[in-house]
Amino acid sequence: MGKITAAITGVQGYVPDYIMTNEELSTIVDTSDEWITSRTGIKERRILKDGASSDMAAAAVSQLLEKKGIDPLDIDLVIIGTVTPDYPFPSTANVVCDKVGMKNAWGYDLIAACSGFIYALSTGAQFIETGRYKKVIVIGVDKMTSILDYQDRTTCVIFGDGAGAVLLEPNEEGNGIIDFILRSDGSGRQYLIQPAGGSANPPSHQTVEERLHFVKQEGKQVFKFAVTNMAEVSAEIMEKNNLT
Repeated sequence: MGKITAAITGVQGYVPDYIMTNEELSTIVDTSDEWITSRTGIKERRILKDGASSDMAAAAVSQLLEKKGIDPLDIDLVIIGTVTPDYPFPSTANVVCDKVGMKNAWGYDLIAACSGFIYALSTGAQFIETGRYKKVIVIGVDKMTSILDYQDRTTCVIFGDGAGAVLLEPNEEGNGIIDFILRSDGSGRQYLIQPAGGSANPPSHQTVEERLHFVKQEGKQVFKFAVTNMAEVSAEIMEKNNLT
């Protein structure tokens, strides 16, 4: 028997029907199609008018299982990467399991913002590689519009709503996920943050009045951190594979 690797054997996405164009957004906040496109390349984003993150995740998973011909009862584990869970608790993963009928699965949420899906994928892969589970679903989902400030054009033009789900299964032919190189840097937390709502700054009249429950971002600093970290990771990959 060969080494077990975690292979992605199915992929499915879900986005809401409603499309918000740059032109519509310009009627809400001081911006324009030219301003948004020249800085981000974004022309439109999908918006979930009614519902929660679990609704988008459940739709993606249901379509994935139908496409693969898999019974929901055969799923062992569900991991969701999200910063917009339905509730602080119970976990959105548990809600999705209930909505889809994955009654034999257990699940949990992993909160890591932009890195959430990759972190969840690497975590799910471990359960496959150890041989403990045969079918693991990893989901990335966010209803970012629930934490966007539509008075702040530096953030509200970037994000939309949607979900993506993958099925992980064991593979012994070397076709699975080869490796992960993961990094995090908490020193830059002030540049991309939701300041209020956690234990450091619990909800209060003041936090609501100061609009601290929305995403705050300093784009230039975030880009600087991203470029620096990417360069370091690239150098590590080159060295690890004797390409230097």
